[in-house]
Amino acid sequence: MRVILAEDSTLLREGLVRLLVEEGHEVLAAFGDAEGLVAEVAARRPDVVVADIRMPPTHTDEGLRAAVEIRERLPDTGVLVLSQYVERSYAARLLAAGAERVGYLLKDRVAQVEEFLDALERIQAGGAAIDPEVVRQLVVRSAHADPLARLTPREREVLEALAQGYTNAAIARQLHLSLSAVEKYLGVVFDKLELHRTDGYSRRILAVLRYLEA
Repeated sequence: MRVILAEDSTLLREGLVRLLVEEGHEVLAAFGDAEGLVAEVAARRPDVVVADIRMPPTHTDEGLRAAVEIRERLPDTGVLVLSQYVERSYAARLLAAGAERVGYLLKDRVAQVEEFLDALERIQAGGAAIDPEVVRQLVVRSAHADPLARLTPREREVLEALAQGYTNAAIARQLHLSLSAVEKYLGVVFDKLELHRTDGYSRRILAVLRYLEA
């Protein structure tokens, strides 16, 4: 795939460039800040953009704002943001436009090379890749909120896997369930979260956002 990077840590940035090139991908550009990132992405149209959330000059949310703008202007471009910590408000802003071609990973996850590459492939294919730790913390924070508290432990496991961007078939393999069982669990989850079938909306996306909003 064709990738553009934005990461202010020289060591991490160069490490990502080397990893991606060794895996046969093409790194079109690698930035140390978010300035010019959106313009470069618009001009070169990569498959995926990988960007740190906190970048110069203020080290607050420059990378996130660029990622959100890219998702709004270029919805066919995948966006994977990296964060040092779980920041729920940032995850909510990133997913506000939906959960297609988007990812939110903690930087520690980059060291898990296979997981990082798998996340990129899922995003390029049109899916999502949300860090398991992000999802776990959202589940814990939301455990006492209605209607999330209605979910059983097994239903939460299925929703957690869904929130990480896995397909029904992948959830079935991960949790050692049949595909029909996963579909039934998701149906129950949607009902408990009061997400009814409505034209123009994906209940899968709405279920993930319900965690972020709780």
